[in-house]
Amino acid sequence: MTSFGRVLAAAAAVTLMAAPAYAQHIQSGAQGTFGQVQLRSGFTPDPHVTSVNAGGPIDVSTVSDNCRGFIAERPSFTLRYRAGELPLYVGVVADDDTTLVVKGPNGQWMCDDDSGDNLNPVISWEHPRSGRYQIWVGRFGTSDLAPASLYISEVSGPANEVPADAPDFSLDPAYGAVELTSGFMPDPHSVAISAGGPYNAYQIPECVGFIATAPDYRVNFTAGTNGLPLIFSVQSEADTTLVINDAQGNWVCNDDSNGLNPAVRFDTPVSGQYDVWVGTYSEGATQPSTLNVSEIDMAH
Repeated sequence: MTSFGRVLAAAAAVTLMAAPAYAQHIQSGAQGTFGQVQLRSGFTPDPHVTSVNAGGPIDVSTVSDNCRGFIAERPSFTLRYRAGELPLYVGVVADDDTTLVVKGPNGQWMCDDDSGDNLNPVISWEHPRSGRYQIWVGRFGTSDLAPASLYISEVSGPANEVPADAPDFSLDPAYGAVELTSGFMPDPHSVAISAGGPYNAYQIPECVGFIATAPDYRVNFTAGTNGLPLIFSVQSEADTTLVINDAQGNWVCNDDSNGLNPAVRFDTPVSGQYDVWVGTYSEGATQPSTLNVSEIDMAH
């Protein structure tokens, strides 16, 4: 089942809560600790992703028996939303077991624990209202804080597993391939690439941007014993992203390590095939860019 289908199937698991009990503990009128955003239906990029700390001192189960987790007094984030014809999804991706509490524009409270993938929560509205959504990201079983990513989307809830229709590293790369052995010259090795594509990379854990289905470039790398890193970076006037399937089959991504351009650094690279996608942060036309492959540490 697709991530979209899993979210719809899990919608019945979302719990509605009465507001009066929460008013005793939570500052529901405060602006989100990690900021706020105004989004109109059809917004891009979709999803809107924000880094937050999950958790807090309030045990939600003491307020409602049907809710789980520890949350802060202030909302984690505030969404001001102009609704259209599309549904609305709010979800979380984190390494820890997280929960969600949302107060919608109609004053109704909703909470969820594990409707998403891998112990993460998702709350969805088939016909969302315009107005303010106050969002708390909690932790299950502990009040300790932990980093998390909050996703707001009109497409689906966030996925922790790469979907079946993900970019395919078995396809031939659009801009060719190269054999590089550690110590290669010239350094950097550079290639011109049109960044972007139709696939929304957020469906790959911790990735963002719009990329092609086939890799843009392939590096068949032979590691050395010189202790040098392997660094992929992009130069472009557009806001670009990087998605890499590395020699061990891991998906590794980056957005803004180099200004508005990405860089991925492997400290101890292994020999093998590195498939590279250069994406654009926003959906739209492809953008000219240059992919650089280097062993020269950018910090020096």
